[in-house]
Amino acid sequence: MKGNVIVGQSGGPTAAINSSLAGVYRTAKDRGAAKVYGMLHGIQGLLQERYIDLSEYITNELDAELLKRTPAAFLGSCRYKLPEIHEDREVYDKIFDILNKLNIEAFIYIGGNDSMDTIKKLSDYAIITGHPTRFIGCPKTIDNDLALTDHTPGYGSAAKYIGTSVKEIIRDSFCLEYEKGLVSIIEIMGRNAGWLTGAAALAKGEDCAGPDLIYLPELPFDIEAFGNKVKELLSKKSSVVVAISEGIRLADGRYVCELGQSIDFVDAFGHKQLSGTANYLASYIAGEIGCKTRAIELSSLQRSASHCASRVDILEAYQVGGAAVKAADEGDSGKMVVLQRLSDDPYQSGTEVKDVHKIANDEKLVPREWVTEDGSYVTDEFVNYVRPLIQGDVSPVMVDGIPRHLYRQL
Repeated sequence: MKGNVIVGQSGGPTAAINSSLAGVYRTAKDRGAAKVYGMLHGIQGLLQERYIDLSEYITNELDAELLKRTPAAFLGSCRYKLPEIHEDREVYDKIFDILNKLNIEAFIYIGGNDSMDTIKKLSDYAIITGHPTRFIGCPKTIDNDLALTDHTPGYGSAAKYIGTSVKEIIRDSFCLEYEKGLVSIIEIMGRNAGWLTGAAALAKGEDCAGPDLIYLPELPFDIEAFGNKVKELLSKKSSVVVAISEGIRLADGRYVCELGQSIDFVDAFGHKQLSGTANYLASYIAGEIGCKTRAIELSSLQRSASHCASRVDILEAYQVGGAAVKAADEGDSGKMVVLQRLSDDPYQSGTEVKDVHKIANDEKLVPREWVTEDGSYVTDEFVNYVRPLIQGDVSPVMVDGIPRHLYRQL
């Protein structure tokens, strides 16, 4: 590489996102980049000319290994939506002036659907203006909803944490007996796609029956039918554990969480903040049945639990970071790195690049055939798809009994 590289992180962080950052940095340096800059808080920070030289933070191999084991976005993230080119060219002129000043040859953006929208628009503007910088997307999202890739880095670690946590909740729920039983409802992230919620089925094994019910957002949710299923289960057992997606909706399109409270916050991409689904359903079941209920919201724990990261996930995150730099160095732009599953047994994967225009603003949902006919559980095909992605562990670097992370002064 003759110029410099700049990398940013965008959208919701994960336990694996910094491994991609490490892959970008190492590959860029190996290919001759003089400097690797990091945008602070993504494209929003770049517009404010906030960036760092990553070589000041990754000074040796230990720093690189710590970065791989550090959850959340080391550079800071954002949810900033670039305007359409015809709406505000000044924003693009400002970004490209900054890229010129920094002599940027490759622009790498690590993120999900909305981040790929940014790559699409910037690469289009580069084509319009004849600008030489190349723009490559690096996949990241625990939601696993990016099109054209078998799966996304970040998902495997989140799925591993969810399967582990659900199993522990199931174990805990049988400790105490209540006269009318106990119903535990676990709320898991997922607005439109149920990949994370379906991972609750990983808790099932020879030493655990798994959750009793799993509800994904791909199918309409019937509250009355849900109540009847819970009532039937409580007639047979003292404890019922349910995994539900935060984004489950009624047949009329309303989110279940909207039944209990109004949703005021909407981000730049028009996404409503979803929270309170488990609380509402726990109150509903308590009122209908009179049993004890618990609402458990995994919230940010499912995306920040680096102590429970999947080794496969961390390795693949590093791999796609390196592949993004390689693609840019070899002349690609307006592309995103995707993961291909080559085999399940033994599990093997590889990378290639796909046109980001076919990925941005699209969503990959759980196939209907991977959900049971009544919509209350996932099939073996779903579990067989996820299980290879959660294999192996990445041991934290422990200091005084607590994991050590790579730290950047805020």
